[in-house]
Amino acid sequence: MRKFVKGNEAVVIGALYAGCDVYFGYPITPASEIAEDSAAWFPQMGKEFLQAECETASINMIYGAASAGRLAMTASSGPGISLMQEGISYLAGAQLPALIVNVMRTGPGLGNIGPEQGDYNQAVKGGGHGNYHSIVLAPASVQEMCDLTMKAFEMAFKYRNPAMILADATLGQVMESLKLPEHEAQRPKTSDWSVQGDLTTKRNLISSIFLEPDKMEIHNRHLQEKYAAMQHEAIAESYLTSDADIILTGYGTSARVARSAVDHLRASGVKAGLFRPISLMPFPIEQLNKAAAGKKVLVVEMSNGQYMNDVILYLDRKRPSLVRLCNRMGGVLIQVDDVTKAANDLVKEAF
Repeated sequence: MRKFVKGNEAVVIGALYAGCDVYFGYPITPASEIAEDSAAWFPQMGKEFLQAECETASINMIYGAASAGRLAMTASSGPGISLMQEGISYLAGAQLPALIVNVMRTGPGLGNIGPEQGDYNQAVKGGGHGNYHSIVLAPASVQEMCDLTMKAFEMAFKYRNPAMILADATLGQVMESLKLPEHEAQRPKTSDWSVQGDLTTKRNLISSIFLEPDKMEIHNRHLQEKYAAMQHEAIAESYLTSDADIILTGYGTSARVARSAVDHLRASGVKAGLFRPISLMPFPIEQLNKAAAGKKVLVVEMSNGQYMNDVILYLDRKRPSLVRLCNRMGGVLIQVDDVTKAANDLVKEAF
């Protein structure tokens, strides 16, 4: 069965198929449809929806629900996600699974409601205090807004860690055909760690505080081992990279534009390919190097090079690559012509 829906609506559909129990959040453009649709659908299905008084309250409500083993989610955009950072750090420190959706808008500050990807560092590097990471998945279509929401819940509970869907204003608002999932996800078992006020979970404890430095270090090392173990879950897509002389790379909406640019370049005789990371944390390091190491690489993004910095970081230094940036900011959607021109310029550059 198919539906013609916005990306924001697809997130809610994916959450319901994942078995999400509760939604706590506060509306903000361009993510407001997630709250609106959750308000309409969650109560109809016997689930809980609550509009919190602010984003800080909503993320702490998520902490409480996750502690009880509930599948909990919230959604916002840049300014709201900034307010949630302490709570996200608490979720990571207490090893609690939850889903946060960021439909990125421009910044810094209030910015505007146009599409941008300036929250990459905030999402992928942690954002809040301490040595932690969130799982971060980056959809590039309405279909993936649904499918990766389900995947994010799955990974969050597998690793007991907060997960984030990192989208942008274009993906939140665009309408496309969505193939509905064939069945609901299997509900995760939580009785071995959650606190549900019953005999089974009586001895479980939810906390992120370790007053003795040695024990706090042990906890931090455990978290780092968990993040390292996630690496085999890294997801990426390669398009026409096997014989490519130049690799375009981007995520989300930028990857869609870059893929069209690849087709245009191929039509003009330039052997171009696309590498698209789908998981940003864990980052698909092995897949990136298989596609791009030792080649000319054009990074396409709607930020100041935050994603490019990771591309440079993870490319194999034993196989030097020439990396350049093609970007727009401020809510200006990057165009195919921008990318093809930058690619053609890079093709001519000495390497």
